Amino acid sequence: MVELPDKSTRLIDWYLEVLDAAQLTDKRYGVKGMNVWTPYGFQARRQLDAVMIRAIEATGSAPVEFPALIPQTEFQKEKDHIKGFDAQVYWVTRGGATELDIPLVLRPTSETAMYPVFALWVRSHRDLPLNVYQIVNTFRYETKTTRPFLRVREIHFFEEHTCQVDEATATARVESNLAAFGEMARAFVLPFLAIRRPEWDKFPGAFYSVALDIPVGGARTLQIGSIHHYRENFSGPYGIRYEAADGSQKLVHQTTFGLSERLLGAVVAVHGDQKGVVFPPALAPYQVVIVPIPGKPGAPDPAPAALALADALRARGLRVEVDRSDERPGAKYYRHELRGVPLRLEIGAREAAAGTATAVDRLGTKRLLGPNDLPGAVEAALADFGAALRAAAEARFAAAFSEARSLTELRGSTSVRVLRWCGREACGHEVETAIDGALLGTAEGPLPFKVEGEGGCIACGASEGTRWALAAQPL
Repeated sequence: MVELPDKSTRLIDWYLEVLDAAQLTDKRYGVKGMNVWTPYGFQARRQLDAVMIRAIEATGSAPVEFPALIPQTEFQKEKDHIKGFDAQVYWVTRGGATELDIPLVLRPTSETAMYPVFALWVRSHRDLPLNVYQIVNTFRYETKTTRPFLRVREIHFFEEHTCQVDEATATARVESNLAAFGEMARAFVLPFLAIRRPEWDKFPGAFYSVALDIPVGGARTLQIGSIHHYRENFSGPYGIRYEAADGSQKLVHQTTFGLSERLLGAVVAVHGDQKGVVFPPALAPYQVVIVPIPGKPGAPDPAPAALALADALRARGLRVEVDRSDERPGAKYYRHELRGVPLRLEIGAREAAAGTATAVDRLGTKRLLGPNDLPGAVEAALADFGAALRAAAEARFAAAFSEARSLTELRGSTSVRVLRWCGREACGHEVETAIDGALLGTAEGPLPFKVEGEGGCIACGASEGTRWALAAQPL
């Protein structure tokens, strides 16, 4: 048995230990920040991708896949973009023994790979909107401490890129992306905030950026995705124009939507406990594990009943494992709890004879299921677990925020702070110094809890133009 560090006081130590113990990844690869996807972690990632694909394709987005290498000539067309990424780029300068005439960039993100081709695809207003996505690996030379899933150098990356006829339709696409992520977050049971980043913290080349943030304990937050409105900032340099209905030539307005394996890390960090990972049913590699428990010598073998139940559950679309290993039952229970399996079914000789199963969900609720419609009872128990997991996550989310009325209150914060801010960068940096973190920005939509009154800027006291903002210590 592995004794995990205390999550409430040593979150990062707990997180790293639980990833290893649950065998979600192997970080012993020879390149720092490039980790191996183990079989169990890969299966979790597959479910993650499936949820993202369903949600984004429901909005009319179509899959594509672009090459990983980008010519330097294309990469440097958008100056703000290359300035933002130049410290993180991997360069390919030689093919075999031959020096390349034009160096190549190993894709850090795909604007500069896609947009020269978009200029060929988009000719007329009839070609719009263009909404496409890909799930690929991107590469960034991360110089900070790397952590599996959260900060890596090879990133499993979902990115949608769109071209729209004007700013209003691009804004509507941003709103559509927010709604799509809401569907994803419900599947992952991750309450979140959409926060418009301040000017100094937006994506390079963006008109504005909306980050998707979750609290992960104390004053810490984790950004799990982002949506960007580009206006014409990329279509101009890349010549993405269309002929309007009146015959005029216009530049498209563009948006992007990015998510990564950080979502998987967020699920571990938000739901996990001192027993290990807790997977929501939508993400779990196995939603149900069935453990047949042999009785005394000569007693009926419960394995046939376990296998038959597994087949019945798979026929209903559930992901099921039957654990027939030679470990003791207690060791099996521990291992499946560590790996976050939502529902465990125990079937001994007595249960096999009666057509029942003892169910224990990952939050510890235990019940006897059956004998009538045992597969249906399993589905109901799994749904009850999902509801309980959601209630717990929403309660933690609601408790994660508190209001601050002075810079002094920000020092030593033990929660994510909601405060009044005038919008000036100088005041924003004063907030960041006080909280030893970041002014995240202003919420897109309702605040996470009710605030009383308004008041002046927390830094300068000005009342004109102030709005509610959030500050935290990004993980």
